[in-house]
Amino acid sequence: MAERVSTSTGSELHEQLSLLSTTSVEEEDGSFQSSTGNCVGILDLSDEVLLLILRQLDPTSLQRLGATCRTLFRVCSCNSLWTKHIEGSFEVCLAAPAARSVPAKEYFRLVFMWKTLFQNLHCNRFLQEILFANVPYPPHQYWTQWLVLEESAPLPVVRLPTEDIQAIWGICHEALKNVEGRPFKEGSDMKFEWRKLHALACEEHGGISKVFLYVLKQQENNDHEDLETMFQKYTVHRFQWHFSYWLFKQPPPFNRQLRASFLQWRKHNKRKVSKWGAPLCDVEYLASLHPITADYWKGRLALGDETVGIQLIENYFSMCKSLVAWILGRDWGRLKRRKVYEDTLDGVYLMLRREVWEGMVDHQRFWEVAKSQMSRVCTLEETAANYVNWKMIENLPYYKLYMVSGNPVYLGHLQNFLQRKQLVHSWINLEDNAWVRNLLPEDLFTVLEYHSKISQDGLHGDGVLAQLSRLVWLYLNSGQLLYLQAMKGLVLQYAQGCVAYLDELYPLERLNNLTFPSQTDGHKEQ
Repeated sequence: MAERVSTSTGSELHEQLSLLSTTSVEEEDGSFQSSTGNCVGILDLSDEVLLLILRQLDPTSLQRLGATCRTLFRVCSCNSLWTKHIEGSFEVCLAAPAARSVPAKEYFRLVFMWKTLFQNLHCNRFLQEILFANVPYPPHQYWTQWLVLEESAPLPVVRLPTEDIQAIWGICHEALKNVEGRPFKEGSDMKFEWRKLHALACEEHGGISKVFLYVLKQQENNDHEDLETMFQKYTVHRFQWHFSYWLFKQPPPFNRQLRASFLQWRKHNKRKVSKWGAPLCDVEYLASLHPITADYWKGRLALGDETVGIQLIENYFSMCKSLVAWILGRDWGRLKRRKVYEDTLDGVYLMLRREVWEGMVDHQRFWEVAKSQMSRVCTLEETAANYVNWKMIENLPYYKLYMVSGNPVYLGHLQNFLQRKQLVHSWINLEDNAWVRNLLPEDLFTVLEYHSKISQDGLHGDGVLAQLSRLVWLYLNSGQLLYLQAMKGLVLQYAQGCVAYLDELYPLERLNNLTFPSQTDGHKEQ
């Protein structure tokens, strides 16, 4: 028995199963050299042998193989192969006559599209509008025929004329007359629950497989453009629809908790967040606030399976809730709490991104990685000694490398970086350099103090600020004394230039009496 078809293959199956005519791809040489020297290939095998091999393929792989050449397209479209997949995927046996006008491959395509749409009805607003448009009467007969296949439909009690019930469900007069408590009148309307109608249809036809065959025979002459259009729309937007439903359609208590966890200590636009759940809400912006939701939005989680992807997101935010409780139980300030939270989550996703891209990761696995990352974040905080240094080193490559690996070598690189930063700070604050500090403008003094990060844009240019920024950046990241000496020389040269400039403005005897600004305010003077 073949495995049930995953919804992650929906887009590909929809695209490929629509190719019911002969493909235009030319046959390719799939041969290989045998031990006897003869050229043997898969196309040299008989159809019977090929069928035995192809029976081991899932529907997606079978369709891929059929798209390679005309011969394989013909063999891969064999009714016996697709009848087997109908049985394995939908748990029904369609032992139709050989003279059937529609191939089993087309039956599989139609049922697959319908089943996928119906299983995701909760988040498909467009299909909901079609099915609920004529409540309490049923939707258009085309969609009602498909609903026959479902044991339970999320629709109110159906009201139909008896002739329509007989035509759509194939239920005879006698079966309708024997329904307890429901008087039967020819041409009158009758009310039924969908589950009851399904049971009557199965009893009338002798099983769900016969009901499937009856419905598919009815659908043979129908135009399926609406179904195909709806399925194509779903495959394009399924991740956005599932994410929006999960984010906004939760019960009120859980919805409040989810919103708090989603926005906890995350920088966000308050104006956009204020429209949470409203029709004009920017859902894509909300998804971008977390790497796991951003990846889900792009269809990357769980090999593109939207249902498993949502389960991954639920486990992730369950871990976030536990993480918040753990952090709030510590005697930390607001800034430290936020940084621990953000860095821990970033580290968790760095560690688990490949795993969540390939399949399911449970809550326990998330929390195990989170505890490891929190330990490393706390070690980095102790290494930095203060919040300014901590924010400064977060963009260094060694920071993320340590978060991912925990290798103390990378921690040593960060310690050396901070030691070199302290060395520059100590040099500019020497008592002998007081005159230099009084002459330096604020932007140059800020670079030497290095209280903020050096921007990438600040490393380019020919000005004194760009030159000094480059030398400081090179020294801090490489530790080469050559850059330290060049930095000192540039600062002294600039200060001496300022002295020469002042000497031109004032006579020497007045310059000797000139009082320079104090150390605390001098770096603000030009």
